Amino acid sequence: MFADSAKIFIKSGKGGDGHVSFRRELYVANGGPDGGDGGRGGDIIFEVEDGLNTLTDFRHVRKYVAESGEEGGKRRCHGADGKDLIIKVPEGTVIKEFESGKVIADMSGENRREIILKGGKGGLGNMHFATATMQVPKYAQPGQPAQELWVLLELKVIADVGLVGFPNVGKSTLLSRVSNARPKIANYHFTTLNPHLGVVDLGDGAGFVMADIPGLIEGASEGVGLGHSFLKHIERTKVLIHVVDAASTEGRDPVEDIRTINQELAAYNPELLTRPQVIAANKIDSIYTEEDSESPVDRLRREFEPEGIRVFPISAVSGEGVNDLLYYVYSQLQNLDTKPVIFEREYDISMKAVENLPYTVEKAEEGVYVVEGPKIEKMLGYTNLDSEKGFEFFQKFLKNTGILEDLEKAGIQEGDTVRMYGLEFDYYK
Repeated sequence: MFADSAKIFIKSGKGGDGHVSFRRELYVANGGPDGGDGGRGGDIIFEVEDGLNTLTDFRHVRKYVAESGEEGGKRRCHGADGKDLIIKVPEGTVIKEFESGKVIADMSGENRREIILKGGKGGLGNMHFATATMQVPKYAQPGQPAQELWVLLELKVIADVGLVGFPNVGKSTLLSRVSNARPKIANYHFTTLNPHLGVVDLGDGAGFVMADIPGLIEGASEGVGLGHSFLKHIERTKVLIHVVDAASTEGRDPVEDIRTINQELAAYNPELLTRPQVIAANKIDSIYTEEDSESPVDRLRREFEPEGIRVFPISAVSGEGVNDLLYYVYSQLQNLDTKPVIFEREYDISMKAVENLPYTVEKAEEGVYVVEGPKIEKMLGYTNLDSEKGFEFFQKFLKNTGILEDLEKAGIQEGDTVRMYGLEFDYYK
């Protein structure tokens, strides 16, 4: 069975606790603290596996938990780090936070490996807490907790060109004729249940990837029938080919079919209608037109070519007109961005970990403001401010959580100093 979506639970490893112990040796009456640090918890990592083309395995295993770090030991022994858990997915998998539907990562293009949940840091052993006034510290730091999340995996086909149309109009036949794909072809009134991809080779290095997208029925944008399973695969394609039965062999009106499909595309995602469209008027070898009546191909041209949508009469069975269609589609692709459509990150687990924690903003002295509280402390623990990406993320965090707004309400001016747990920043708009 083909599977193009799955809901799973993922959890990183907890950090190991720091250890409390003291040196005990012969002739050493009061040895100092020697409790070791806890190990780091394992990360949850998603990785693209080239041989995979379905999410079926996730229908059977729904829970993925990385190893926790070990507790520190005596004699400054560091606890072992927990093993990372690597989850293999097919290219084109989009990972979303289940409740909000926001994108966490898109495993496409150059993004072949991504850490989704970080393991907790190991806690410090009591050897770190000895001071001149506290020489016998009897406490150690606990390891950071694990991160956990329900996520939705969605497989969205990566193809340059998508064939769309109602069932039994000849999409599978066309794909099998022009590419290396071999979909099952029969007179089904239902539809292909999974997308088939094929490489169209036009010679001299010219070509593109074409997908036979599962057929749809009216109401697909509302989830009727295959619904969103059909529509989600179109989101990456750059050019859409409407395949219609120009001969109306089953009594369907090809003009009405195209209008219906475009209505479903607009209802699902209006941006889809901005992409180039082409009409493949299929089954011309079965057209019988009475004298003095308009041919179905001329009718299609009259309806759609004023809108900039070219119509190509073809026969997917005999191959008539197919080359003209393919070369036109290839010329359209040359004017478009060659990079695959990648969905931008919209959700970061670090925000979830701190969203309900409190913080305070206070003016310490003239030109100096102090921000502190569990929200800040936890965020600093998750963020590497030494990296450009980490610092950029921290700036977004300050803005999105309202901390910058609170600083402005407190009267901060450009050039003033902001202190946060030993860190100092100059404030600039």
